[in-house]
Amino acid sequence: MDGTLTDGGIFLDGAGREWKRFDIQDGMGLARLQKSGVEVALLSGRHSEATAVRARELGIREVVNGVTEKLPVLQSLCRSRGIPPEEVCYVGDDLNDIECIRWSGLGVAVRNAKIEVKAAADWITPSSGGKGAVREVADRILALNGGPHAPQND
Repeated sequence: MDGTLTDGGIFLDGAGREWKRFDIQDGMGLARLQKSGVEVALLSGRHSEATAVRARELGIREVVNGVTEKLPVLQSLCRSRGIPPEEVCYVGDDLNDIECIRWSGLGVAVRNAKIEVKAAADWITPSSGGKGAVREVADRILALNGGPHAPQND
């Protein structure tokens, strides 16, 4: 979530309210994935109400906030849905994402990810987190699946 759907920055006001910036094209990519039948889940190492609000706006039902160990959560989500690792795409940017990236069939690092994350990834997005990287992943998945919502040649 943070660092992939956002640029990793967090704004806090004097009352402790959190603000985040989301890229609208990333949201469209996630909506297109869901429309094509791809299940989308958000995992975040921090608890954030802004994350939950954005997920609701996008119709994403599976949001796990405040996860210290992401891999067991990802594996549990997949097991409960009968999804094997080779059908999973995981996008990350920091050290706590490496295990999930390695476990998934398509492990993705965003352009501005830590070098160790990039080394673990199958693919590195041309764009940075919060600046269209998730849209690039969504478009790639749609193209690989060849579905009716695959991107057109630009």
